[in-house]
Amino acid sequence: MKTKPVSRRQFAGAIAAALGLAGLPETAIFAQAVDPAKMSAAGRVTPTEYDGLIKICFNENPYGPTRNVLEAMTGALKYANRYNAPDDHVLQAIAAHHNISPENILLGSGSTEILQIAAEAFLAGGKKVIGAEPTFGSVYEYATGLNCDAIKLPLRSDFSQDIEAIIQAAKDHRDQLGMVYLCNPNNPTGLIVKKDEVRRLLDGLPEGVPVLIDEAYHHFVDNPDYATSVPCIAEGRPVLVTRTFSKIAALAGMRLGYGLAPSSLIERLRPYYDIMSVNALVKWGGAVAIADLGAQQQVKHDILQTRRQTTEALESMGHKVIPSDANFFMVHLGRDVRPVIQAFRQRGILVGRPFPPMLEHLRVSVGAPDEMSRFLAGFKEIMV
Repeated sequence: MKTKPVSRRQFAGAIAAALGLAGLPETAIFAQAVDPAKMSAAGRVTPTEYDGLIKICFNENPYGPTRNVLEAMTGALKYANRYNAPDDHVLQAIAAHHNISPENILLGSGSTEILQIAAEAFLAGGKKVIGAEPTFGSVYEYATGLNCDAIKLPLRSDFSQDIEAIIQAAKDHRDQLGMVYLCNPNNPTGLIVKKDEVRRLLDGLPEGVPVLIDEAYHHFVDNPDYATSVPCIAEGRPVLVTRTFSKIAALAGMRLGYGLAPSSLIERLRPYYDIMSVNALVKWGGAVAIADLGAQQQVKHDILQTRRQTTEALESMGHKVIPSDANFFMVHLGRDVRPVIQAFRQRGILVGRPFPPMLEHLRVSVGAPDEMSRFLAGFKEIMV
């Protein structure tokens, strides 16, 4: 099993960051939110404590898997005693969904495993990764663990990713460049990179540079300026598109994601792939979930409706919200976000961590309507 090296500097930095929560992953914030009296003797979170929290911090689907998905996973329990359970069915389902070949697919234990594999494959030998900041930072963390440099470029004044700056940085570092990372829609802002900008990026990069395009929130986009980058694979572009079942399919705890790329890139990734990392149950659940377009549309409809109602309520209170195309949003507080996060935690509500340098913005996942009602009630109390 592969592990990500952690340097003393990283460890010390994490401890220092914990004092103000900035830079901590959401899982660390969750651990700090529990009542020690309700934890087990081993320091683990008990079901009572876990179920009592409102978790609008992880960008999860609050509605859970469909009945058909649950039945499929239950039926797969017969493989629980075996290593390397069959996966051809889920590969075929993904291939059919995207109209590509199974040879263009690599499964992962969540899409984050694909990000780690890409870092190991493309950054070997001390190569650099270029992308925006803030964004989903796992690729940068993996690069640091590999003793590689991450060139993180600030967002533009409207919080969008600066594509021209990424292209220029790629040209400036072409000899040491391992890959470019693009999260679309971006986490934490929820903003898309427009389809013409993605094309401009691909056309403007040095030839052959792999581009990792993280489409974890693709399913929630309802914006005509957006397009998935999956068609770039058929064009032979050096593009790796990642998707996850953690969001629209509500399988975050089961861990399933995948990468799509030309076969030449997949072969570069395969030596770093653990064939036993994906569990038997989720392979069957994923095969059902990806084909259930009706369920996906219902989740999208419900999430977007609740997001609209919540953001309109926040704006009516005088707080500007960054327009989002994802199942989360960022609201401007006009004050330091860290005490606000703490105040929500005291009310049993977990919201997103700080995202430097946007330390006056709060990221909020869209939960079920009753959860967002409690969030708004807490917001009014805290922000008076």
